[in-house]
Amino acid sequence: MLDVKALRGGYGRIEVLRGIDLAVRPSEVVALLGSNGAGKTTLNNTLSGLLPVFSGTIRFADRDLAGARYTEILAAGLVHVPEGRRVFPNLSVQENLELGSYRRARTSRTANLERVFGIFPKLKERTAQSAGTLSGGEQQMLAIGRGLMAEPRLLILDEPSLGLSPVAVEELFALIGRLNKDGLPILLVEQNVGQSLEIAHRAYVLENGTIAFQGTPAELLANAELKCAYLGL
Repeated sequence: MLDVKALRGGYGRIEVLRGIDLAVRPSEVVALLGSNGAGKTTLNNTLSGLLPVFSGTIRFADRDLAGARYTEILAAGLVHVPEGRRVFPNLSVQENLELGSYRRARTSRTANLERVFGIFPKLKERTAQSAGTLSGGEQQMLAIGRGLMAEPRLLILDEPSLGLSPVAVEELFALIGRLNKDGLPILLVEQNVGQSLEIAHRAYVLENGTIAFQGTPAELLANAELKCAYLGL
């Protein structure tokens, strides 16, 4: 579904990503782990077309999207839910959701809205409420729901558990698991190692813009050196 080869990118002349190889197969949850400053968000923004590709390829559904505009990437079905939720606080819950289908899946907006409300009943109870008045967990639901409105073929979730209560984190990871069981491939970029490895099929560890490890969660957890050096376990 997603196949990244020798990807280099960054900001201006500053190279942050140094030859990233990464893949997400159909119906798979792939966890991308790493400490702050490792390059996780830079990678997400490069995959989404928000930052330039210096070199390398980003093949998504048999098309090379390296250098494509973010609008083309979204239209292809690669949907990014950014770190920090970034809801529009002065717009209602329903208006925020409808904006998710502005570029893709506009014709199925009504059906997708009902689907999102089925996944997140709390949002249906708050359709007219301003997004800025929601709790952190509800805003994260809204951000993911907005991404689902675009009918993603692959969903990138960037630090979705950041700032949430333990109860909200449990609900969030259960939701991610359900979405994946329904057939949605997910690239999960997280610092919450334990929860991520419980639902991931494979994992990558990013360190200083390079991949330090790739394999199954069991292989990662069996490697004492990696656990200590990169995961703090």
